Amino acid sequence: MEIKRGQVVRSIAGRDKGDFLAVLGTEGPCLWVCDGKRRPLERPKRKKPFHVAATATVLPEEALRTNRQIRSALRPFRDRAGKS
Repeated sequence: MEIKRGQVVRSIAGRDKGDFLAVLGTEGPCLWVCDGKRRPLERPKRKKPFHVAATATVLPEEALRTNRQIRSALRPFRDRAGKS
């Protein structure tokens, strides 16, 4: 599955393991991801694609404009996973 901008992914490796993140873009073999809180838009994390599990959800472009919008778009995933 090709990962694209706006797609929701779950981290399966690293300190953020288990967290849901939004893909901001790709650069070569890496993805740029953020969650709007620990990883804001101003400081996205570079992550290798095999360290994330893609979901079928792609966020609309409007949901990627601010940290607040990203947090609220990812909230249903966090709630389902039982995280606060």
